[in-house]
Amino acid sequence: MDINNLFSPDAVFVSEAESSTAVFKEVSHKLFEEKCVKDCFFKEITERESSYPTGIDTSPISKELPNIAVPHTEGEFVNTRLIVPVGLKTPVCFKNMIAPDQDLQVKFLFMILNNDPEGQANILAQIMDFLRLTPVPKLQKLFNFTSTDKIYQFMSENFKK
Repeated sequence: MDINNLFSPDAVFVSEAESSTAVFKEVSHKLFEEKCVKDCFFKEITERESSYPTGIDTSPISKELPNIAVPHTEGEFVNTRLIVPVGLKTPVCFKNMIAPDQDLQVKFLFMILNNDPEGQANILAQIMDFLRLTPVPKLQKLFNFTSTDKIYQFMSENFKK
């Protein structure tokens, strides 16, 4: 795995799961098999999402975009530094990061794995810059991909470090 790259072709997913917990379980299992996370990752990311929701309302960027989430947990539960894109075939409910009592239907996740405790905010800022600077039609294309290869290729070509 190239440690200078924030994406790995083995850590991109398209999920048919119908809840955030089911998405976390599916993705956590595969990331554990790839040795990207520790065995407690599923429990930790589920608990963290419950306490500190990560759903983001994208309507200030464009009403044409689906909502996203940026789930993550503490660096001690992961073994690498990656952004794990997860396309969802069916939107699932997350709580809004800004207004935790509000439900958001989310269509795409940028799951952050970061074993560098100093870098979590930096990766989140990079994701927000990516959303802000990428033209809306290109983001719409990304959020509707159903192929992990296409998602990986798009992120590798369009995400600026």
